[in-house]
Amino acid sequence: MRNLIIVAIVACVVGAPNAWAMRTSAHEAAESQQYGRKMGGMLGRGAINVVTSFVDLLVNVVNETRTGPPVVGTLVGLGKGAGCTGLRALSGGVDLVTFWVPGFNGFPVSDSYDNCLAGMTTTASASPEPLMEEGESARDWIEPTLSGGSVSSVPPSAASPAEEKPRYTK
Repeated sequence: MRNLIIVAIVACVVGAPNAWAMRTSAHEAAESQQYGRKMGGMLGRGAINVVTSFVDLLVNVVNETRTGPPVVGTLVGLGKGAGCTGLRALSGGVDLVTFWVPGFNGFPVSDSYDNCLAGMTTTASASPEPLMEEGESARDWIEPTLSGGSVSSVPPSAASPAEEKPRYTK
């Protein structure tokens, strides 16, 4: 019995880095545009998220208890952890059910258990970039249709990122 416990501990220590690498590669594969890789990635990411969703609860309770007052931090960690647990389990369930849908890569949550929304949040720029370049007009956008060409939803200046024009600033 003692030898079995030692073998199990050694297997966990040796397998832990491989599990971490598998988790990261499953998240990357699920975002792939190749159908076969996406399917396998979504199945892997979905299974990992469903099975490990409870870890969010534990990690958030511990982290919030350390950073805040003991009782308040614990309650905040419980709320945050419960929300992240539900979000991760739901995201994993969606991945497992819809892995076969072409072009749909699921609703990914962060692969970090510290903050489940880390990869999902975007910040708005304080000064949004203008849609048109200086000296550019709407006619430049619709010119191809007037001359019999195809319509593009990308302005002519944004079509080739190789040559950058200076942006219009006030």
